[in-house]
Parts: sequence; structure tokens; C-alpha cells
Amino acid sequence: MEECGADVKFVVGLGNPGRQYQDTRHNIGFMVLKELRRRWEPGEGKRKFHARVFSANVGGQKVLLAGPRTFMNRSGQAVAEMTAFYKAEVESVLVVLDDVALPTGQIRARASGSAGGHNGLNDIIKTLGTNRLARLRIGIGEPPEKMDSADYVLGRFRADEKPVIADAVKRAANAVEDWISKGITYVMNHYNHEADSSNEPTETGKNT
Repeated sequence: MEECGADVKFVVGLGNPGRQYQDTRHNIGFMVLKELRRRWEPGEGKRKFHARVFSANVGGQKVLLAGPRTFMNRSGQAVAEMTAFYKAEVESVLVVLDDVALPTGQIRARASGSAGGHNGLNDIIKTLGTNRLARLRIGIGEPPEKMDSADYVLGRFRADEKPVIADAVKRAANAVEDWISKGITYVMNHYNHEADSSNEPTETGKNT
């Protein structure tokens, strides 16, 4: 018998499916899921809810790790199907995504708010009909002057950025684990201090 929503937490990492998008800036949500799978060893994933889903037990808490298999701007379909199936409240979902409005490697958590110009988060908000959705943003920095933002987020990290991103992915995974056991307020209080509040993304943000 499947657990009800109160018994399950959902960690949704955003990205685009396909080998051509692997390890691109826009797929940093997938990178965090990979790090969590390395830590938790959940076994083989399943293709369901228009996502690749891994089930883990983390300190007695059932957690589903989900990477939508739709493209970024249709991310809401997977989240809606999962939460409907488990009859889960939106507070049981954490979305992990990239953010061009934050310096490379910084992370910031929020309990709710706008999509900040991110098409994946925007589709989730629209599909669920609420912005009361916890999110963990990982900074990928702004595109160089005169570079198209879509080309930038779909590009790969430079060699000098890779160590910074590797560290950010590990810290983001730590934040996810703290969210599971301690909640979003704890995560905001303990991980947001490194980010300059002036960088808070807005509806007119450049993300794709």
C-alpha cells in the first residue's frame, strides 16, 4: 500500500533530459540529485510521473528524488502527477534549480515566492496553482555581456568554475538533508547568510 502524502517528501531537481544537456548550467538540479543518490544509494530509479524517480529512506523519512523527463518549461507536469498520486500537500515539495541572479556557487532557500524568471519553476507554480513552494536556488552567475542567456544556461561550466560548483552541489545536498529533517526555516537561517540579499531574483530575472 502506498504511503499518504504526509509520509513522503519530494525533492525535485530541475534540468533538461538528454545527453546533450548533461552537466550544463541549467541542469544543476540534476547534479544535486546525483550527489544525493551517491549518499543515499537508493538503488535503481523508475520512470513514472513523467520523471525518473528514486525512493529512499532518510532517517526514517520516505523521500522521493525526482528529475522530470519533460523539458524544463514542462516541469510542472511531473510535480503535479506525483503530488496528486500521493495526495500530498505542496509543503512536502522542495525544488532545486539554477539561478543566474546569484553569484556562481552561492545557494539560497525560500519557502515561497515568484519564479524569478525561471521557466521550470514558473511552470511548476502555474501547474500547481500556488507559489507556496520551497525552493533551493544555486547560483550560476550572469551571462557575459552580449551573450544570449539561453546559450549561457545551456552551456557547460568553465574549468575555473567546476571546483566552485562541485562544492556548491555538496552544500546544496547538505541543505536538502537538513530540509528533510529540520524544515525550510532552518535551511534559510543556516544557508542564506552567504548570499547578498540585493541579489534576490525578481520576476524579470534572466533565467530561462
